[in-house]
Amino acid sequence: MPFNSSSRVLITGGTGSFGKSFVSEVLKRYHDIQRLVIYSRDELKQWELQQRYPECRFPQLRFFLGDVRDRDRLRRALEGVDTVVHAAALKQVPAAEYNPIEFINTNVLGAENVVQACLDAKVKRVLALSTDKAAAPINLYGATKLCSDKLFIAANNIKGARDVRFSVVRYGNVMGSRGSVIPFFLEKAKFGVLPVTDPAMTRFNISLSEGVAMVFWVLENAMGGELFVPKIPSYRITDVAEAIGPSCEKPITGIRPGEKIHEEMITASDSFSTIDLGDYYAILPSDGRVQQLYLEAGITPNPVPEGFAYNSGSNPEFLTVEQLRALIREHVDPAFQPL
Repeated sequence: MPFNSSSRVLITGGTGSFGKSFVSEVLKRYHDIQRLVIYSRDELKQWELQQRYPECRFPQLRFFLGDVRDRDRLRRALEGVDTVVHAAALKQVPAAEYNPIEFINTNVLGAENVVQACLDAKVKRVLALSTDKAAAPINLYGATKLCSDKLFIAANNIKGARDVRFSVVRYGNVMGSRGSVIPFFLEKAKFGVLPVTDPAMTRFNISLSEGVAMVFWVLENAMGGELFVPKIPSYRITDVAEAIGPSCEKPITGIRPGEKIHEEMITASDSFSTIDLGDYYAILPSDGRVQQLYLEAGITPNPVPEGFAYNSGSNPEFLTVEQLRALIREHVDPAFQPL
């Protein structure tokens, strides 16, 4: 188990879509956890979460207002913490193209602040969340998250004698998360029009609960230095539109600045250092250090074929229209009915 009654955990971006799901699942699975710190900069979202988890019933929760851009505030929040999940980020692709320095300040410099504050606080486990857009990025958001990934992986090189492991989780679009296509289509369907960017577009899909379960698994099993990728299905944007609004108009609007037709999570260039762990892939540093740690733990790394790439368009598993509808009811809106 990644946590026990003495665990002290902090999550950055703790009031976001992932953060709220993570908090809920931690309290469900590890209700006797010593401390769970919710670190974010939005006071309204923090207040709303406090109403859901009042102190009289959840004394293990701490709510820290703060920004990952503020290293001193991070250091204070991290006092006594042994595990950090870094979920804070600016994430909207068009906003990144228009406001690049803001994304750099949060996603890159903020990531470095988290790394340095964790080293100062003697945190033992650090896991950063990434995105499929960080693989061979063509937009600024993806580029900033690739930089963030590199910072967290490289942090293992500067930890010295500290007992700390830094790892990264990279996954696709989270079903129902704020700003994603399914909530967008659900709202647009009320007006009878679903704007489709490109009929060939595909994306990976993961539910919040699957993302949280993966984070738990990685915190328990990571050696430090890996970038983990889940094996998840893809969907076609046209199938999402058909699942939500079969009777709606579906005009083609063209892709937005910085968008790809298909997303990658592992590029062919990564294949030389990628191993297959069953439910997940792991991209390892090329120096062989982590491979040796696996061997010492009795785990024989299973390399993927040379030239292997993990792409949402060539993924062997695609969700059908009916599967999408069932998942929307399960993870987004239990009362959902196609329009």
